[in-house]
Amino acid sequence: MSDIIELKIPDIGNVAEVEVIEVSIQPGDVVEIEQSLLVMETDKASMELPAIAAGTIQDVSVKVGDKVSEGTIIATLLMSAAEENDSSEEPVKINEADESKEKVVTEKKQGVAAAPKNEASAVEETEVNNNTAHAAPGVRRFARELGADLSQIQSGSGRKGRILKADVKSFVKQALSTKKVSHNVGSGIPALPVIDFSLFGEIEEKPLTKIKRLTGKRLSCNWLNLPMVTQHEEADITEMEAFRKALNIEQVAAKQIKVTPLAFIIKAVLAAMKVYPQFNSSLSPDGERLIYKKYFNIGIAVDTPNGLVVPVIKDADQQSILELVDSMRTLSAKAREGKLLASDMQGGCFTISSLGGIGGTGFTPIVNAPEVAILGVAKAAMKPIWNGKDFDPKLMLPLDLTYDHRVIDGADGARFVVTIAKYLQDVRRLLL
Repeated sequence: MSDIIELKIPDIGNVAEVEVIEVSIQPGDVVEIEQSLLVMETDKASMELPAIAAGTIQDVSVKVGDKVSEGTIIATLLMSAAEENDSSEEPVKINEADESKEKVVTEKKQGVAAAPKNEASAVEETEVNNNTAHAAPGVRRFARELGADLSQIQSGSGRKGRILKADVKSFVKQALSTKKVSHNVGSGIPALPVIDFSLFGEIEEKPLTKIKRLTGKRLSCNWLNLPMVTQHEEADITEMEAFRKALNIEQVAAKQIKVTPLAFIIKAVLAAMKVYPQFNSSLSPDGERLIYKKYFNIGIAVDTPNGLVVPVIKDADQQSILELVDSMRTLSAKAREGKLLASDMQGGCFTISSLGGIGGTGFTPIVNAPEVAILGVAKAAMKPIWNGKDFDPKLMLPLDLTYDHRVIDGADGARFVVTIAKYLQDVRRLLL
């Protein structure tokens, strides 16, 4: 007698639901184990759902465009007779005498004399065989297809500890879950230990936001693949700040937008990029060529409730100070409201991460590949600067330039950040 089983969506990780983008089956189709039934897509990747048993499709419950989650029934399957026999929980009984006789005949056919064994060794071999093969042939075949080692499954859930397909799937799922939480990134890098923190006291788990998960993976990839160096500098922005404040008085009186220091910093970076065009380039995937860009798009890191995002100001070199302020205001508002489009975050040539409004004296930003450099800006502070005769109070702005050392030499990195500081010290140079 054949059984009908329900094919369901398995555990798909920390995803509430996924979209079905392709259905490969229809009623009446005969499918084999591991044959693809449908394709699902998340915001990061697509995945296939394989069949867990062989048989004939009776009914299909989903279609392209449907949203599914763990436990959703996608189809019903009439299992084949062979598959039912493989999944039976009845243990396979082996006549040890017949097995020994068959082994001797086989060895003689191969020209090998059967060596006599003492009773102890025979018992030991029987125990090993029982441990490693206490499963039906279909289950063993299923384990081989998944690459699972049955010897690592201590005991099955079937009668007398027999290993079933459900045990194999549970074992594989646990192995994948352990690998996932170990954060093992990169070949040859030891995995972090998995610790149960609840052993030491009360804990609370909260899932990372989608933005933080994606940002974390991207930054980890950049950190492992790019040889990064950070160059530190300070810019005297005393006169720039006086000019900015005076400009804001005019803007407020005219009910216009408020000018921020970041607008001047963007202008200084753009001017320096034109002097040193290697900072507006990307390394080719094969590492053999440098791709110089003729456009100037500047990414600005924006702190949002869901995490850090980097919208891009397109053609920033063609905008005035006031136009840059307006562009930043528009993009920042969209970022905090979660309304940024993919196109708003693509095409960047250089990124600026400004933490001056929060504080800190400096930090080491991570290059946003395929860009080759990023500028970090910390909080400005008044400092006594020696002018040759006396100490003058100056407003000094910390600048932290991180660059890809495969593209940027240390000397060029130093020259670039010093040039930025020079433009900020005297913004009139930006008119030249």
